[in-house]
Amino acid sequence: MWEYTDKVKEHFLNPHNVGEIENPDGVAEVGSLACGDALKLSFKLDENKRIKEAKFKTFGCASAIASSSALTEIIKGMTVDEALKVTNQDIAQYLGGLPDEKMHCSVMGKQALEKAVENYRGAPSLEPGAKIICECFGVTDKEIERAIRENNLSTVEDVTNYTKAGGGCGNCQDAIAQILERVKTEPKTGDKPKLTNLQKIKLIEETIEREIRPSLKHDGGDIEILDIIGNRVIVALRGACSTCKASEITLKDFVQHRLQELVSPDITVEEASK
Repeated sequence: MWEYTDKVKEHFLNPHNVGEIENPDGVAEVGSLACGDALKLSFKLDENKRIKEAKFKTFGCASAIASSSALTEIIKGMTVDEALKVTNQDIAQYLGGLPDEKMHCSVMGKQALEKAVENYRGAPSLEPGAKIICECFGVTDKEIERAIRENNLSTVEDVTNYTKAGGGCGNCQDAIAQILERVKTEPKTGDKPKLTNLQKIKLIEETIEREIRPSLKHDGGDIEILDIIGNRVIVALRGACSTCKASEITLKDFVQHRLQELVSPDITVEEASK
């Protein structure tokens, strides 16, 4: 029998924001009914581009329901960029903690939020460069890597508890072990040497080419770097992106967010004057 906190019990017995938003700005479904856990998350923005409403429908255990309820409460009032910084640990802490074997429920909430934001900004549902590792539960290598880093996971069992990957047929456990080994040997963020200007410019260019441009091209757009001045990246949007009314949102919530995440948190992205 799992030991649940009073907060988990409260959000399980009286979940907040249950339902589905009509004409949402962002919506996503993760998990699978066949595999035992499924979550649909939708949100609506106000005139200031803040999340004014978030709702969920879920099929799963008490932890899945409580985590989904908690997530919708946490992100209300946030910008999309702020919401993306919410981690599965934030969800668990909001609930006063979750059993290790149920942490995958908080991870599922985080994944649903990320995919709903991708839907909002028109990005493809599968993260560029990602590949499915666990066929049973549809978990990608990128999702496993992120769970390992954010939660300091060290064993395949840990990964299964947090993502469900490897909890079905078990055929992917060797691949999970390889990902664990690769991530374990990466230098820690605090151990990374300070980038020189040339190194930073190269990393910005590589990140845009690998992580950003494929998503923009998926919708007929593109991006060009015009200048890099310190931490300021000046760009021009091309193709469909150049005339899109949501171009500013694309720059801040997608391009800038990815560069801050993968290069430096100090980076800002600006569109050149037309």
